[in-house]
Amino acid sequence: MTDGALKPRAWFRSIRDPDEVYDLDEVVYTARDGALLEVAHDMDELRKVSAADWKKRFRDRAGSTEWPYGSGVWGKKEWVLPDVRDDNVVSMYEGNTNLFLAERYGADLGLDDLWIKQCGNTHTGSFKDLGMTALVSMVNEMIHRGKSVRAVACASTGDTSAALAAYAAAASIPAVVFLPRGKVSVAQLIQPVANGAIVFALDTDFDGCMEIVKQVAARDGIYLANSMNSLRIEGQKTVGIEIAQQFDWEMPDWLVIPGGNLGNVSALAKGIDMLLELGLVDKKPRIICAQAQAANPLYLSYQRGFEVFEPIAARPTIASAIQIGNPVSIDKAIDALRRYDGIVEQASESEIAEACARADRTGLFNCPHTGVALAALEKLVKGGPIGPKDKVVVISTAHGLKFVDFKVQYHEMKLAGVEPGLANPLIELPARYDVVRDEMLRQIDSRFGS
Repeated sequence: MTDGALKPRAWFRSIRDPDEVYDLDEVVYTARDGALLEVAHDMDELRKVSAADWKKRFRDRAGSTEWPYGSGVWGKKEWVLPDVRDDNVVSMYEGNTNLFLAERYGADLGLDDLWIKQCGNTHTGSFKDLGMTALVSMVNEMIHRGKSVRAVACASTGDTSAALAAYAAAASIPAVVFLPRGKVSVAQLIQPVANGAIVFALDTDFDGCMEIVKQVAARDGIYLANSMNSLRIEGQKTVGIEIAQQFDWEMPDWLVIPGGNLGNVSALAKGIDMLLELGLVDKKPRIICAQAQAANPLYLSYQRGFEVFEPIAARPTIASAIQIGNPVSIDKAIDALRRYDGIVEQASESEIAEACARADRTGLFNCPHTGVALAALEKLVKGGPIGPKDKVVVISTAHGLKFVDFKVQYHEMKLAGVEPGLANPLIELPARYDVVRDEMLRQIDSRFGS
């Protein structure tokens, strides 16, 4: 399925100085002036394939058994990391996740065309798999080229650690994980433990863990796997490409995505950049980044026209994976939002919980981070600028089953600071037909009408 005549290339370059470049197998994360790097592609080479041929190639590969092109990431290999040999790719056939037509939930909000991109329907249950397959595959390529990589490491609030541990285990590469003690769900915590990673629970928050992992990467020969490593962005950018493909190469009007460390925002824009530049789509969607009010440094910067950005001390939030006060990818995210006429909205703890519950009542089963995006969506529908006829896609970042403790606490009315309006606690009754029948009929009438 590869085109032998096509010779795509990719390399690191500074986001501030395109002349400062590095090979992808170099252990480097930032430019000389401290700016983040990005992966650049030889777009002239990619233009040798027509837009129609790219569309056919991507369509033919999706879900196929030809290694590794059935993956939603590696089906776009020429656009992602073309220099990785096929036999060095580490893949769980991630991506190709479904678009859920949220017809009933959309109707409740007054939207005719609302979709949820279910990125949690993947191997470790979150969109982080998309970035981690790219990063771990490049590390595997580096090792096979004779480079010395002692281990890969990340700071995490849960999902990143799960993805890193799983992909590193598949490649027999040691993984080290730094988590904030007591701030990660049990389901998230057990994933890296089960996959054999070295897991440290530190008495700090995510930002504190991030400082530690940056030090071990700089001093101890450990390869950094957080999203400041732009290899991750190459996998995550395929979300936008997949959405276009699923809509037969028509972009929606709005894309709504939760933001914490903010690599996902820039990744979404980067995938669409390539679609536009190579002629596969001709419409720019608008991007909405949603933040928890307790961890909202991007929102605060947006309120000042992005003229000033100041890190904050993030407060506890039920959307624990985005409890980040000093996001690494802030510069990339602001650039993406400026280019895509973006909006940043915030959501309180109560708004997050109630948005999750409302959507769950219509057949969804959302993680709290998706709840942040849904709460932002609800605000922007009610107060504008999203109109009833607009096509809207919300990016769901993780599977709700990873956060059952949050849902249990909500429905048991034990979620701190939240008065649940849609709690649905268990009804405990004696095992007698007449008592069960009477209560069943009463519940049906009260909830759905006689």
